[in-house]
Amino acid sequence: MTDNQIRVRYAPSPTGHLHIGNARTALFNYLFARHNHGTFVIRIEDTDTKRNVAGGEQSQLENLKWLGIDWDEGPDVGGDFGPYRQSERREIYQKYIQQLLDAGVAYESYKTEEQLQEDREAQKARGEMPHYEYEYAGMTEQQKQEAIQAAQEQGLKPVIRIKVPENKVFEWDDIVKGQVKFESQTIGGDWVIQKRDGMPTYNFAVVVDDHLMQITHVLRGDDHVANTPKQLMIYDYLGWEAPKFGHMTLIINSETGKKLSKRDESVLQFIEQYRERGYLPEAMFNFITLLGWSPVGEDEIFTQKQFIKQFDPKRLSKSPAAFDQKKLEWVNNQYVKAADLSRITDLSLANLIQAQLISENPDLKTIEWVRSLVALFKDQMSYTNQIVELSQIFFSDPDKLDDAAMAELQKDEAEPTLKAFQALIEKLPRFTATQIMQAIQQTRQEVGAKGRKLYMPIRIATTRSMHGPGIGEAIELLGYEKTQQHIAETLKQLEN
Repeated sequence: MTDNQIRVRYAPSPTGHLHIGNARTALFNYLFARHNHGTFVIRIEDTDTKRNVAGGEQSQLENLKWLGIDWDEGPDVGGDFGPYRQSERREIYQKYIQQLLDAGVAYESYKTEEQLQEDREAQKARGEMPHYEYEYAGMTEQQKQEAIQAAQEQGLKPVIRIKVPENKVFEWDDIVKGQVKFESQTIGGDWVIQKRDGMPTYNFAVVVDDHLMQITHVLRGDDHVANTPKQLMIYDYLGWEAPKFGHMTLIINSETGKKLSKRDESVLQFIEQYRERGYLPEAMFNFITLLGWSPVGEDEIFTQKQFIKQFDPKRLSKSPAAFDQKKLEWVNNQYVKAADLSRITDLSLANLIQAQLISENPDLKTIEWVRSLVALFKDQMSYTNQIVELSQIFFSDPDKLDDAAMAELQKDEAEPTLKAFQALIEKLPRFTATQIMQAIQQTRQEVGAKGRKLYMPIRIATTRSMHGPGIGEAIELLGYEKTQQHIAETLKQLEN
């Protein structure tokens, strides 16, 4: 097989937003295709109509594009192997279901959900693993046809089941896990390939699609391992060659050590949530790619081109990938610091508008003010929505000072320092960072305070914090009126 024959796919279900784990699957398939000059296909698996949500497909595709992923074939771009939505391929599946029925390896099953549930409860009581019990066991062909006719007369609709061969071992050389084997008796009995509504089940449709779309490699999550023997069974029955499989390890919460579950609310798990918080797509691309895949060397920050150049599925980890929120914040901070100020300003402005701190249609003066605000905090932001919390002092009345701040202000030099600075800034011709710093130096000359004793009282009184960005720039952004108000309130608090 030559490199340019490689064809891989990502096949999301339109059941909700793009999850971190699914985004990783898409990224690894994308990188594998691009590294090998192959073809990357998007296929929508929408046969489970009850779980499909309005806008689900659009959300999946938009978030993939936001991450920087593009594809060669798909529902929105077309291609030679369409349709690329399973719901539009029913006639294709029906042809192969009929072929299996004609070959006698598939059959109509009329057991109701109630009967199946009774079987499962009885099996559980006997200490057995739940499995399908063949409903025509011990019947002659005539008895079987009579049972089918009776079911049809009751108006029951059948599912189509595939016969699981006895004493057969299904095995494959997994790209990630190595040699994997399943014995046929562990599969759980004859399984459904077509539901009562005529739609194929996942494990059947995916085989037909992958074969007809000439998919050569299937990279997917570890939770699909148990599906693989069922799919290999279909490949065998239809006489097709199976693709190479690779099952990526689970992603776990680094704090709990447990599998990253959609019910775990301690971790943001959907790409859309990170977009809303102001994470950068290239940072997300970088971080997710390193969840279960390791590059050569110790570097942790890479461009998309660098990832494509060095992506090797042999470096996919056999150990669970730890999702570390703090590490993601660090990665994104590296990208925020390196990004153009205008770009971070645009994202931060959207966050401030959403927080209703800035009007929806700000004028140029306000935009320039926000640009200066972002410049103050840019290097310390892990994501741009943090600007809302970092800049609260510029939008609201100051909070009362905490004990640590009050302890600093109760030192002997603090009050005269503040009064001197207050008087000096009244005389400034322009309220700029440069002139404010000159006023601070003049305060030093007048009261003799220097270093921490000079800067800390002024910082605390004006910004209400013991830490922060450049004091001159911060005070300029506060503006003259707010600065004087904050100092006056601080002095009043000292007197009480």
